[in-house]
Amino acid sequence: MAPYSLLVTRLQKALGVRQYHVASVLCQRAKVAMSHFEPNEYIRYDLLEKNINIVRKRLNRPLTLSEKIVYGHLDDPANQEIERGKTYLRLRPDRVAMQDATAQMAMLQFISSGLPKVAVPSTIHCDHLIEAQLGGEKDLRRAKDINQEVYNFLATAGAKYGVGFWRPGSGIIHQIILENYAYPGVLLIGTDSHTPNGGGLGGICIGVGGADAVDVMAGIPWELKCPKVIGVKLTGSLSGWTSPKDVILKVAGILTVKGGTGAIVEYHGPGVDSISCTGMATICNMGAEIGATTSVFPYNHRMKKYLNKTGRADIASLAEEFKDHLVPDPGCHYDQLIEINLSELKPHINGPFTPDLAHPVAEVGTVAEKEGWPLDIRVGLIGSCTNSSYEDMGRSAAVAKQALAHGLKCKSQFTITPGSEQIRATIERDGYAQILRDVGGIVLANACGPCIGQWDRKDIKKGEKNTIVTSYNRNFTGRNDANPETHAFVTSPEIVTALAIAGTLKFNPETDFLTGKDGKKFKLEAPDADELPRAEFDPGQDTYQHPPKDSSGQRVDVSPTSQRLQLLEPFDKWDGKDLEDLQILIKVKGKCTTDHISAAGPWLKFRGHLDNISNNLLIGAINIENGKANSVRNAVTQEFGPVPDTARYYKKHGIRWVVIGDENYGEGSSREHAALEPRHLGGRAIITKSFARIHETNLKKQGLLPLTFADPADYNKIHPVDKLTIQGLKDFAPGKPLKCIIKHPNGTQETILLNHTFNETQIEWFRAGSALNRMKELQQ
Repeated sequence: MAPYSLLVTRLQKALGVRQYHVASVLCQRAKVAMSHFEPNEYIRYDLLEKNINIVRKRLNRPLTLSEKIVYGHLDDPANQEIERGKTYLRLRPDRVAMQDATAQMAMLQFISSGLPKVAVPSTIHCDHLIEAQLGGEKDLRRAKDINQEVYNFLATAGAKYGVGFWRPGSGIIHQIILENYAYPGVLLIGTDSHTPNGGGLGGICIGVGGADAVDVMAGIPWELKCPKVIGVKLTGSLSGWTSPKDVILKVAGILTVKGGTGAIVEYHGPGVDSISCTGMATICNMGAEIGATTSVFPYNHRMKKYLNKTGRADIASLAEEFKDHLVPDPGCHYDQLIEINLSELKPHINGPFTPDLAHPVAEVGTVAEKEGWPLDIRVGLIGSCTNSSYEDMGRSAAVAKQALAHGLKCKSQFTITPGSEQIRATIERDGYAQILRDVGGIVLANACGPCIGQWDRKDIKKGEKNTIVTSYNRNFTGRNDANPETHAFVTSPEIVTALAIAGTLKFNPETDFLTGKDGKKFKLEAPDADELPRAEFDPGQDTYQHPPKDSSGQRVDVSPTSQRLQLLEPFDKWDGKDLEDLQILIKVKGKCTTDHISAAGPWLKFRGHLDNISNNLLIGAINIENGKANSVRNAVTQEFGPVPDTARYYKKHGIRWVVIGDENYGEGSSREHAALEPRHLGGRAIITKSFARIHETNLKKQGLLPLTFADPADYNKIHPVDKLTIQGLKDFAPGKPLKCIIKHPNGTQETILLNHTFNETQIEWFRAGSALNRMKELQQ
């Protein structure tokens, strides 16, 4: 990297930044590197301690762990207004992580900023573009071939701008972060919704859109609405078939997919010590499915053990020294408190079609029969960023080994996704991978694969009703295989393995028997496995590319004829007028996730080309007018057609449009393409009953208006054939509602109020046309 001092001076002058945080400033009490890959970037526990003391004195009350870490990273702790759920905080994250699908747009935006280097340690991880087809090695070779242009862009952009690059095959971003970059007390943002995985190592790790990442990489304070804190007190201890996954499956059933919105979920209590570090990461990872800003566990001996085993004993020692700041204060207050007795918790399985539909494993078969869900399990899939640790693989292998001992193999198809090259190499060395192959499994590449729809599934036809069980985190309609009739259930890896062996949802491994090859009945014993390898981890192949010290000669080429990459053009500025006669592109009925708004799977290849990927805009959303997906009325021609085509028609003819949505609009993935695409195709506002946090921020970043009905019942007043006028933008101010005039085709009108959560900075984004446009204005 170029000297940070030079970049700091430039940014302070250009952006008017009052105080600049750079991770390379030395810790006064100890000099411990943030990671092996950045030996000159130091952990700043001294600054964390100083800021915590300032805030504690101001608030004059005990602090939760979440507050300590978040407020410990405030840009101005002495003057920052702090009110949970109300004020916006200006924060200085320690680092940025990006996966390859979202890194394309993030790096294209950073290139547009004109800055020479990133201001904080940042990394790119190649995990999303590898499709599961034949098995690990063959699929990886194929991915490298068909994605060569994108991988080259990311590698050269990383080298040019000082970003570390993890090559394809290195593993899933969240496992790599846990193994190398997360540490107790870190504030890390990542361009993936499951970034909270790092909370298993005591950090505040938050999923964001690419524009947020660009702000941090540019050295600008990052804004976050001050989170509420939901406490989950754990008592008792895990045992038997109950796993860490069951904790979050239970919590999801309690809070639902939107119950954590605007809050950090903070686990605490004596039960925490019965959970491994990677188990805590599993719980935090899937916290994204309840809409939580992030989740976190307090520092303890399980984290210390993991840090030591992953070669970071120096960080563990430093964390011990500052331990008081890495746990909640006694007597701290939570906005909501949930208590779970781990000794009474039973294995769970959630689904189908939503991750908050919770069932005890013992009951799901009966429920499936009643609801008409297919009982036969076609495929069992273990791994993913949620459950691919050494312990997960070991517990699954322990189940498989018992079946093999009785001459059985899986009745269902069975796939295994290692979380990282280090996990793959270690489970190969220790025999787990071979046991899982012997029981009928196929080991896939170290990548996201079927979890995000990167699955070339051949065993069924689209539209065929079927059931799969996975150890993944998300199971929205069509998520894994693009088949809307696939009933996907999420559970722990060991339960997936047991169910794949039995082949049916009606099997409960705690009570039911299997019949061995010899005709004798037997019951699976609860699996037991080491949380960490007894020997050291096998690192496997070296897959990391350091950014060069001198990148002055590095070129980053984007061909103007490329179908995969496209340089960005600035969005138009607000014209200073109210938005008159907006056409309704679609009124969405029911759940509308970012998968519905911007599908993944085969569309991932266009993540670096805004115009091409915009051809998937809202193709999964259900139109309330006809109950169909990707079929909306063109208000001019009166013909029904695909959503993207209709949006392009409106854009071509200068017709500005709006989307009407239901509850928790934009839940799921952090993908900012779900905000970029409507902006690119002429959208001006999204009006809903409520938004998911990341998507609402992404919309603001791109100059759109995410607005909510002051009265949710007003959703029913708007019809797809109406036109809308949004008034009050000339006096746009925080907390001040906007007026919306609904113009019906019969000439009648109704007026409703629309709320928003914009602050002054975000209003400036809107006026400038986008956050990136505003950044450029500040540089001039």
